[in-house]
Amino acid sequence: MKHIVSFSGGKDSTAMLLMLLEKGWQVDEIRAFDSGWEFPQMYDHWRQVEEYTGMPITIVRPKKSFTHWLLHQRVISRTGENKGEVHRIGYSWPSPMRRWCTRLKMDALNRGVSPESVSYVGITLDEADRTLKNIADKKRMIKKYPLIEWGITEADALEYCYAQGFTWGGLYKHFRRVSCYCCPLQRIGALRKLRKYYPEQWAQMLEWDSQIQNNRGFRGYDTVADLEAYFAYEDAQTEFCFAEVEA
Repeated sequence: MKHIVSFSGGKDSTAMLLMLLEKGWQVDEIRAFDSGWEFPQMYDHWRQVEEYTGMPITIVRPKKSFTHWLLHQRVISRTGENKGEVHRIGYSWPSPMRRWCTRLKMDALNRGVSPESVSYVGITLDEADRTLKNIADKKRMIKKYPLIEWGITEADALEYCYAQGFTWGGLYKHFRRVSCYCCPLQRIGALRKLRKYYPEQWAQMLEWDSQIQNNRGFRGYDTVADLEAYFAYEDAQTEFCFAEVEA
């Protein structure tokens, strides 16, 4: 029976991996999904983990890039008069009701994995309810949640990783969670920080946003361009207030 660490590279999965090895649990493979939309600091972190553990990370990717699905995938109508015909190009941004990114991720992670394998999943004690609605395909592998078993919280996991020398280039100083930098499901405050501290990633999002042929919105009905205008207005208001105080 193969024991696989489901590794995102975030604080929880990193702490879980290091603790599994520290406690001598069986770890046969570390498997990570590369969306192509990760922060550069996360790729650096993956390399650091490989050096620290002496184990290679198996990187899996979708058969077509996320950017292809976002901008270029032909979407076929399933019903109506135009059934079987292309009715739009590109899936547009994911949303709670259109999580095409999650489906592609799980397909890639499950590819070639035996159903009898054990998957270690990095869910902490304070998010134990996520095990009840884990979006992973539960029929594919046996799921185990060591952090819950050990009573490890999110704060514990981050503190533990920091103590081992992992910093993610400061990502956790700005964000509570670190996933795809352009995830539309993140909170507005995180997007505000993304624009402020990671302008290259924000500029890439604006570029993609302008290329989407049928833009169904990034967050709710707002596009990234809408959010840019909103944040720019906030900045202007802040500058005006400071100018008034100095005057």
